[in-house]
Amino acid sequence: MTSFLPFLDSSDPRLKLVVQNRIKNVFVTQSEDTRNKKEENVNYIPVVTETSSRVLEAGVNTLQKTLVLKKQAELDEVDKQLALKREEFKSRVQALTLRRSELEIKQQQTKERAMKFERFVAENEVKRRRALKKYEAAREQNILKQKQIEDLTVQLKQLKVRQQVLKERMAKYKIYEDYLMKSLDYLPSTFLDNGSDSSIMPIIRRHETLSFTYQEQLQRLRHLEEEVEQGQRQQQTMKQEHSIKKLTAIKELSELQSELDTLKEKNRQAEAELLMEQGLSREKVEEVGLLLMAINNLAEQCHLAAYGPLENMNVLTMMDMVKEYILDKADTEKRARRLMESGSAMTSRTALTDRRERGSMKSIGSKTQIKSSSKVSRKSEMMS
Repeated sequence: MTSFLPFLDSSDPRLKLVVQNRIKNVFVTQSEDTRNKKEENVNYIPVVTETSSRVLEAGVNTLQKTLVLKKQAELDEVDKQLALKREEFKSRVQALTLRRSELEIKQQQTKERAMKFERFVAENEVKRRRALKKYEAAREQNILKQKQIEDLTVQLKQLKVRQQVLKERMAKYKIYEDYLMKSLDYLPSTFLDNGSDSSIMPIIRRHETLSFTYQEQLQRLRHLEEEVEQGQRQQQTMKQEHSIKKLTAIKELSELQSELDTLKEKNRQAEAELLMEQGLSREKVEEVGLLLMAINNLAEQCHLAAYGPLENMNVLTMMDMVKEYILDKADTEKRARRLMESGSAMTSRTALTDRRERGSMKSIGSKTQIKSSSKVSRKSEMMS
């Protein structure tokens, strides 16, 4: 309620107490000389011309009752303003209610119009599509009719040309017709009554047969022309397919050629690497060859019949044979030494022979040792 109180400005002139100099109060018994005499030290009572509410508003040092009256006056004023506001609020609420109802009615009308418009648009869309379909169908029909008209026009031109040719032919053969008619006039009346026995009927039948055969030949010729055209179309299609396949084959051939070039390049690189590896391993191959030659030489010198021919032996068999031969010779030498130590029964020739055999065995043993040592050293080099 206090929020509706008016804001009072201290500079408002209406809030100032205005005191006017009134005529002094004169008693009836007072003489005239003393009436107009100015008195000193006299407190004049101010005359208040304002209303009580304004006095209460302007008063500063007022009592509690005066403040209550002041508040009561303010409260009355506020009640009046509140009543006015309520009336104004009610009128506005009524106006808003009326306006809301009008807006609801307008909104409902707008919805109805929108629904009608949407229905109208949908109907127009359906009609448009239907009309478009009819237009497309009519357009196709018109195109077909136009093609038919063109075909019929061409046929009409051909028929006119044929008619002209037939007219010319009729004019050409008119003289023959006139001649035949005149010939009939000179024939006897009994000549035409013979029917099938007359000489004209075979000619007519022959003509009909030839005409029928001619028609059949024409139909056959047309059928053959259609087959030729179909064969030409198939030939054209086959040519196109052949050209496509040819291009595809050329493409695949180029791809294969590129792959072949790549493989050739790789083979060249591999051959170069192989040649490098062969150049590095050539010395090892030579050493192995020399070793095999030494083993073959030893096998020829130390051949034993129990092992069979040398061509069927492998390297290991040859080495076993050489080993057995050397052991056998060593055993023979030991026996010979034992016989020499016992030696009374041996002659000088036997001693000489033994010495020769001993020398040959020593030379073979030394050669074998040299070859075995060279073989071991080469094997160690190959392993390294």
